[in-house]
Amino acid sequence: MLPSDLILENDQVLLRPLVEQDFPVLQKLTQDSDQWIYFTHDLSDTNQFKDWAAPHFKGERLQFTVIDKKTMEMAGSTAFGNYFPKDRRIEIGWTWLGKDFRGRGINPAMKKLMLDYAFGTLEMMRVEIKTDVLNVPARTALKNIGAIEEGVLRSHTLMTRGRRRDTIYYSFLAAEWHLSLT
Repeated sequence: MLPSDLILENDQVLLRPLVEQDFPVLQKLTQDSDQWIYFTHDLSDTNQFKDWAAPHFKGERLQFTVIDKKTMEMAGSTAFGNYFPKDRRIEIGWTWLGKDFRGRGINPAMKKLMLDYAFGTLEMMRVEIKTDVLNVPARTALKNIGAIEEGVLRSHTLMTRGRRRDTIYYSFLAAEWHLSLT
């Protein structure tokens, strides 16, 4: 698995592993239950928040707390998961930002950090990102950073309000990522 103490940072964001002491501050950012319509957990509910965080503490994914370096405030969370070293692929996901931190360039800054680490340090050949096909803001953001749309898995995932989501996959390949750095 990935190093449990991994810290990634640039001028805009600091990504550090989630700790339980972060919960009170992060949960203040999750109180609008409507923001979880495209998410698999309603993080405004304390029990669902803990269920969402559990895979990190079990070592199944590396969940980061996202710090906005301009304000030094916790802004949200993102993660690496579904890491398959043999296949040289990993997924970036489980990403959310508090309402006041959206539109500040934090999401592309953290995605670039994670992609640089995945391709540069881990030497991955593929990085996957998936989202709800109805989540137009996320899909637009992914296209804006150069993700390639691959396809839709129908009735793929159960969502917070009982809806079955069609999941759309995006990817970056190592050769494409290296070209984008030149």
